[in-house]
Amino acid sequence: MRRLLLVAVMCGAVSGAQAADMPDLPFLRGSFTEGLSRSTVNWGGAYVGAHASHGAADMDFTNSGQDLLAKLLNNVDIESQFNISKWPLLGKAHMQNSGYGGFIGYNWQWTDAVVAIELNYTHGNFFGSNMGSQSRSFQYPTDYVTSATVASAATMRVTDYGSLRVRGGYAIDNFLPYGFAGIAMGRANINRWAAYSAYYQYVGTGGLPDLTGSGSLTDNANAHFITGFAGGVGVDVMLYAGLFLRAEWEYLRFTSTVDTTINTVRAGLGYKF
Repeated sequence: MRRLLLVAVMCGAVSGAQAADMPDLPFLRGSFTEGLSRSTVNWGGAYVGAHASHGAADMDFTNSGQDLLAKLLNNVDIESQFNISKWPLLGKAHMQNSGYGGFIGYNWQWTDAVVAIELNYTHGNFFGSNMGSQSRSFQYPTDYVTSATVASAATMRVTDYGSLRVRGGYAIDNFLPYGFAGIAMGRANINRWAAYSAYYQYVGTGGLPDLTGSGSLTDNANAHFITGFAGGVGVDVMLYAGLFLRAEWEYLRFTSTVDTTINTVRAGLGYKF
């Protein structure tokens, strides 16, 4: 009897020692620990924020004065013969500047996928200008040598711009990388000037007089509303309890009398309610 008791005590001791040596794995307790679970950030809801930006703009003035010259040269013989209003006069301008602004939007989240509508605004100052002229001579009309000169100048200043965009992103822990596309909107001052002069020198033998003609036209569109399209990529990083950081690149293309593209990089701070 005492031997049986001794054997039972020894088996109990060995079993306790083996249990003490086994690792404390979660599945042995029937549930997972918090350390093995993944917390999910809730990106859904309304949000607002502010940003600072730095960017570059390219303005194409190439065709900006052609409509003014066409009006000036309407019913002029050398225009119908030689299309002088379409002579290449102007070029492109490049500039850089900084700005500041804000954004407001609303996120819808399905598991890790996030879709948003956002209105984005930046106040900056991109100014460009260009001017040029060209002269040619023709043996036209009969018994005349005609010398024609056309000139054009234009300036553009973009002060406010932004986009109404649709965002699509994928949440990865505290990070929300996204891409977007939408409508670009802006406000600009566009000032244009065009002029021509023509001198008809008689070279025949009939004693006819020389002839001249000239004219100029201006067009000032201040606080002019311009539109186009927008696109870009960015990432939001949730810091704490709705407060997030933003880094973004945006491309804007405006189609107007002066075609303009604006590329900006931005850093912002926002809050999701």
